[in-house]
Amino acid sequence: MDQESLNERETRAWVSFQHMRIEVNVMLARMLVRDFGLTEADFVILLRLSNSPGHRLRARDMAAALQWERSRLSRQVSRMETRGTVMRAPSDGDARGYDVMLTEAGHAAFQAAWPSYVAGIRHCFADVLSTAQLDALTDIAETIDSHFSAQHCPGGLQDPAKAPGTRTTAAGIESTIAADALESAC
Repeated sequence: MDQESLNERETRAWVSFQHMRIEVNVMLARMLVRDFGLTEADFVILLRLSNSPGHRLRARDMAAALQWERSRLSRQVSRMETRGTVMRAPSDGDARGYDVMLTEAGHAAFQAAWPSYVAGIRHCFADVLSTAQLDALTDIAETIDSHFSAQHCPGGLQDPAKAPGTRTTAAGIESTIAADALESAC
C-alpha cells in the first residue's frame, strides 16, 4: 500500500500540536485529581451540567456532545453517583432514556475546582501566548472545527462552550451577548 507522507512542516506542526495538547491536558488532569479528587471525565460532566438548563442533560445528548459511547457515559455516571456528584432522573418523553442531574455536592465540587482549572489554563496556555498567537490559534481551531462540522459531523456537536456569544468565567460558561443581538447578527 502506497501511503503519502506528511512533509516536514506538516509533521512538525502535527507533532507540536499533539505535544501541546497532551502536556496541557495532563497537567490539568493531575491538578484536578490532586487538589479536588476529580478525574478529567468527572470535571467534563460537571462542567456540562453546571451550564445546562436545570443542571440536567439527557444522557444520549451528553454522550453525543462528548463523543463517548453510551456505555462509557453510563459507567462514568455510575461512578459519579456513588460519590454523590450526579444522579439519574427519568427523561421527559423518553421512557427508555435518562437525564443526568447535577447534585448539590457536584455543584460544590465544580465550583471549588473551576478557579484552579482556569488558573492552570492561564499558567500553561493563555499567559504563555501573545495576543496575536491566541488570535492565530483561535482562527486555526475554528477553521478545523468548521471543517469537522461540515465534513464529519453535519449539524455540529451540541457544545455550550462553542455557542456564539459565550465566554468562560469562574462560574463556567456564560453568555456575553444579549439574545436580540445574536438574532440580529444572523
